[in-house]
Amino acid sequence: MNFPTRIATATILGAALVALTGCSAGSTTETLENGDEKEITIAVFNGWDEAVASSVLWRSVLEEQGYDVTLEYADPAPVFTGLAASDYDLNLDVWLPFTHKSYLEQYGEDIVDLGAWNSEGKNAIAVNADAPINSIAELADNADLFGNRIVGIEPGAGLTMATEERVIPTYGLEDMDYVTSSTSAMLTELTSATRSGENIAVTLWEPHWAYSEFPLKNLEDPEGALGEMESIHTYASSEFPTSHPVASGWFENFTMDLDVFYSLENALFVEYDGDDYAPIVEKWIDDNREYVDGLIS
Repeated sequence: MNFPTRIATATILGAALVALTGCSAGSTTETLENGDEKEITIAVFNGWDEAVASSVLWRSVLEEQGYDVTLEYADPAPVFTGLAASDYDLNLDVWLPFTHKSYLEQYGEDIVDLGAWNSEGKNAIAVNADAPINSIAELADNADLFGNRIVGIEPGAGLTMATEERVIPTYGLEDMDYVTSSTSAMLTELTSATRSGENIAVTLWEPHWAYSEFPLKNLEDPEGALGEMESIHTYASSEFPTSHPVASGWFENFTMDLDVFYSLENALFVEYDGDDYAPIVEKWIDDNREYVDGLIS
């Protein structure tokens, strides 16, 4: 926007300043030259590394374009509540049609689907690759080989609800101890079992970097209790498409296949041991510049 070099009146000066900052009287909302509001808050599911990876990538991409991006970590229930109330702008990890079905039934009319960025998601009961069973249908009869335990993740996760409501009753696993705590606790137990050569059964999902870090196999699910392949969607608050029309368009066009995504996850969680992801994702962006530039074209 071009402004006059000389301002004749205070009224004109005030109007120019409002246009420059994107603020109305009494408002502190700042906008970018493309018309989007500058601030974006992305809600990230605790413990879901595909959510972390996609969110830290987009934080860097958006910050390159001048946005101020904040990541807020929370469990699924408060994330959906926050999106519906416009306390959060985005979440990049909504799994459909199964995992987050119940949340969409409750909040779907108050939030906006910006589209699926990956259609290769799958929930699973995973075991060590050399385990003596290949199907969930065999697990009840061999429960003692796995310490009579299934190690789960967060209690409020969609995968946890699917395991409790469908997998356990479908396959008669009520006598097994289904342990739910956190994804990090599950991964700690998986690491320990792998190192000691013990059998272990965990709830897991693809895409997840654990499949490249540990020797694992997914148990067959002949009854389809965990559902088929799922799509991973970006959901926004109802206000986001209006307050951020340009960014909304980028997310509507966002796609990432498993090969590209696993390279990002491996850089963040396998090759790097820490939680300061900014320099790691910046290097990944430099190494994948053609792909990243396509996200905002």
